Amino acid sequence: MYEIRLHSRGGQGGVTAAKLMALAAFRDGKYATAAPFYGAERRGAPIVSFIRIDDKPIKIYSQIHNPDLVVVLDPSILDLVNVFDGLKPDGKVLINAPEVPEKASGYNVYYVDLTGIALKINLIVAGNPILNTPVIGALAKMGLFSRESAIDAIKEMFSDERNHKAALMAYEELI
Repeated sequence: MYEIRLHSRGGQGGVTAAKLMALAAFRDGKYATAAPFYGAERRGAPIVSFIRIDDKPIKIYSQIHNPDLVVVLDPSILDLVNVFDGLKPDGKVLINAPEVPEKASGYNVYYVDLTGIALKINLIVAGNPILNTPVIGALAKMGLFSRESAIDAIKEMFSDERNHKAALMAYEELI
């Protein structure tokens, strides 16, 4: 079973990103679950989502304490939470940043400027860049699911072409 912990802030699309990840994995013939965990719902508050992907039915619905992958949609969360806590020794980290943040050095880090991509194509809602669809493209590039399944999952949830474009841009720009 592949376990992912996603750290975001309310309004960035982290909960929707978790659902998109599960949907893309399902489209690839996998079993998947996605569950958010947050306190009082308010824009900007830290949120954690948990995603599991497997070839067999998943019967675990708890929080993930030892993830294979940590996704960080807002790098300022690195100052609030130890997102690396429990990361498996061979685990990976995907961070929304134009370069690897200093606090992430020493980890197996992938990065892409999801915020820059969203701003470049005006993928903004209520003044906030939307990060859920571009991160799906980056995760496809990391091999979590196929690029085709990622785009199909996005198209199933969103009709705005900017979402598909953002995912493809992140796919190409992931480092």
